[in-house]
Amino acid sequence: MSQEYGADQIQILEGLEAVRKRPGMYIGSTSARGLHHLVYEIVDNAVDEALAGYCTEIDVSINPDNSITVIDNGRGIPVEINKKKGISTVEVVFTILHAGGKFGGGGYKVSGGLHGVGASVVNALSDYLEVVVELDGKKHFQRYERGKVIKPLQVIGESDRTGTTITFLPDKSIFEETVFDYNTLRQRLREMAFLTKGLKINLHDKRENHIRDDVFHYEGGIKEYVQYLNQSNEALYPEVLYFEGSVGDVSVEVAMQHNDGYNEGCYSFVNNITTPEGGTHLVGFRNALTKTFNAYARKNRMLKDNEPNLEGEDIREGLTAIISIKIPEPQFEGQTKQKLGNSEARGAVDSTVSEQLTYYLEQNPSTAKIIIEKSVLSQRARDAARKARDLTRRKSPLEGHSLPGKLADCSDKNPENCEIYIVEGDSAGGSAKTARTRATQAILPLRGKILNVEKARLDRILTNAEIRAMITCFGTGIHEDFDISKLRYHKIIIMTDADVDGAHISTLLLTFFYRFMPELIKQGHVYLAMPPLYKIEKNKNVWYAYNDDELNNILAEVGRDNNNKIQRYKGLGEMDAEQLWETTMDPQRRILRRVNMDDDNASELNLTFTTLMGDDVEPRRKFIEENAKYAENIDIT
Repeated sequence: MSQEYGADQIQILEGLEAVRKRPGMYIGSTSARGLHHLVYEIVDNAVDEALAGYCTEIDVSINPDNSITVIDNGRGIPVEINKKKGISTVEVVFTILHAGGKFGGGGYKVSGGLHGVGASVVNALSDYLEVVVELDGKKHFQRYERGKVIKPLQVIGESDRTGTTITFLPDKSIFEETVFDYNTLRQRLREMAFLTKGLKINLHDKRENHIRDDVFHYEGGIKEYVQYLNQSNEALYPEVLYFEGSVGDVSVEVAMQHNDGYNEGCYSFVNNITTPEGGTHLVGFRNALTKTFNAYARKNRMLKDNEPNLEGEDIREGLTAIISIKIPEPQFEGQTKQKLGNSEARGAVDSTVSEQLTYYLEQNPSTAKIIIEKSVLSQRARDAARKARDLTRRKSPLEGHSLPGKLADCSDKNPENCEIYIVEGDSAGGSAKTARTRATQAILPLRGKILNVEKARLDRILTNAEIRAMITCFGTGIHEDFDISKLRYHKIIIMTDADVDGAHISTLLLTFFYRFMPELIKQGHVYLAMPPLYKIEKNKNVWYAYNDDELNNILAEVGRDNNNKIQRYKGLGEMDAEQLWETTMDPQRRILRRVNMDDDNASELNLTFTTLMGDDVEPRRKFIEENAKYAENIDIT
């Protein structure tokens, strides 16, 4: 009997050993993103219990040793011996890939964990994992270390509740980053709670000097999600439109509301999994929206016979919407679950929204009028923008639209070798032009602060000289014209003063990139230059410090005395070309910070930009109050 058990063990470890050798295949990466993915895998299993109607509360804790504990009050993982494997079902779940209640249709009708590898993968990539299962009046316990079973499942006491408690510590030998970020978990868990109406999720940070707690519980579900995302804009009408229904095996939930902004914020989910690239469910929603509003506008003479139909983007201007469907067997395009492919989802969403939206518009003509009037204004602005956009498209020299005159271009024509510095002001621009390597470094000076694109329609944005200059220089076009293959520089480097004004200009530029050229950020082409804050001279030796800690370390090393000459740089213009080159532009010595963008938190990212760059002051004040304690290197002079 023991020999048979041992043989089974060897087979199980071979399966998990593959996970340890190639973790990226299972969790995407071993960076901070992959680290947090471990938590989501365990929480997803508890949410599946909630979707099945058995779990009402989930507790997630970051423990003092940076381990994670997830507690749910679901049914508890089955503990009986699995007939095929001869071990407990708990052990099967945590040691065998593609095992669990998500296969065969018996355990869960719908499930977020498509591949059923979550628990075993977390176990394989953890220094240790402990599971406590409470059911049938007993408390069962098992511990694993790096995927290996320490002891068989054993009863350790009695219990009057049901549920599962899992504690795991990520393996430092596998992950590049092993410290959990509270805010990252907070964003994802809040989203999960919004998407699972009535589910309560508690988050605790128990680490020393980090003590924090949050509770996420939304009886209104995705209706409250839309209200949350619209908090930094003014809603055009008071109520959040909500539609739900089932077509075949597809369950549909949609919530939507227009605001006074100009950006579309439509977010789609399948079984609580975000689908950043949309898919058939989002196509169904957009089709329903476009045809229903056009039909209503025609029927009620709000569009004249000689006027063209409203396009989808006109109707979606300023729209915040959540499209959430539940489907038994989701089929995603690609391994990253980014886009839904099920054809039945399109028809289910289309018919549900078309029918209920038509009824709503007939019952609420004043709201219908507000939305259509905004859409007509958007249509006119889009026509004007189309003309302005033509001016930003790079054409051949014979057609007369050459690069902007203030651009100092580089001579190398291979984009992989080229980089462009977007520089604040003519003074710094002049130094940068002198300092640069002419073959590979281009310089584009900007005059003052560019237009805040968060507060303007496209037609006004495209008539702004500074924005037009950038679009023309990059060569990619924007929005539906965007083509990454035409990018002329593989590094776009924002170089501004290390002060409050410089930070504001950087934020304005990043807002423009995020709204109009997000692929530049997603594909890693956007960087922030890091000019030094201090120059230290002593006995003809020179050091540069990029923050106060570096300054103190240098002074501790060279000695603090009257021979030290310390210069605090207030702006790039204070550096001559040689200093600018050796501190900020020399590829061998400079520090660049690459700007990253995570599709998993698209709705939160959108809200952050709206909060910081929109018209409403109160949400911005609240954001600053909550986050000021995390700010570093603040220039208060």
